[in-house]
Amino acid sequence: MTNPTLETLKTRRSVRSYLPKQVDEDALQAILEAGTYAATGMNRQSPIIVCVQDPATRETLRRMNAAVMGSDGDPFYGAPTVLVVLADKNIRTCVEDASLVIGNLMNAAFSVGVDSCWIHRAKEEFDSDEGRALLASWGITGDYVGVGHLILGYRAGDLPPVRPRKENYIYRV
Repeated sequence: MTNPTLETLKTRRSVRSYLPKQVDEDALQAILEAGTYAATGMNRQSPIIVCVQDPATRETLRRMNAAVMGSDGDPFYGAPTVLVVLADKNIRTCVEDASLVIGNLMNAAFSVGVDSCWIHRAKEEFDSDEGRALLASWGITGDYVGVGHLILGYRAGDLPPVRPRKENYIYRV
């Protein structure tokens, strides 16, 4: 069975090398909108998405994320856009909800020709005083947990190959 959605799900790969070209605005809008349609527990829509394209803010996030790893490198692999996905800590399904948002964002990005990679350590970043101050400076109030970053851009080089799926991935009862 050939289906464009299933093909996107099977061929999308995490990309770790990006061109400096910013994401096309129409593509970015489509990606962001797709994120807002992710399933959430009881449709509470606990996540929020912060779209960062400002180079100075991206640099702040890069520095904070790298520091969590004990590094000074670029955990965003040169991608020009960073989406920060956070969720309301008071919702029991907040991490699951935000994870589904990130999944929608990744698949939507690939479907419109934009590459991505989920980057962790948002929890540590936004649990810090600096992270909370960033949220406040962005006008975000509430009790949020950082669930992940999704970097977006256009890959430098080939798409990584599809690796074989492991045996015993599926059990049917």
